Amino acid sequence: MPSSTQTVGADLQSVDETVPAPVVAIRLPAAFHALTGGQRQISGAGKTIGEVLRSLDQDFPGVIERIIDAEGAVKRYVNVYRNDTDIRSVDGLDTEVAQSDVVWIIPAVAGGCRAGF
Repeated sequence: MPSSTQTVGADLQSVDETVPAPVVAIRLPAAFHALTGGQRQISGAGKTIGEVLRSLDQDFPGVIERIIDAEGAVKRYVNVYRNDTDIRSVDGLDTEVAQSDVVWIIPAVAGGCRAGF
């Protein structure tokens, strides 16, 4: 017979599995519009940024390879924000999301003028 601790843990696990993942808005730059049929904002579900991006890729294959590198991290030239916070300053792809959060995917912009201008 399981101890009360084991029973409680099992009960919590089953409750956790039945709680739906938060639904968040994902804002996409123009470079992604060809993959999303022109949609600028998509709804995605997941408990973390990584889960949200994987759900996005299930609906729109090819999106995640533009965001995540071969090592499984956000590419250097892509910035991902949860609301107004860069996920790199929190927990990266493990950053948790809540219902109604907005996930922003923003390509880094580089350049400037040369000296002498």
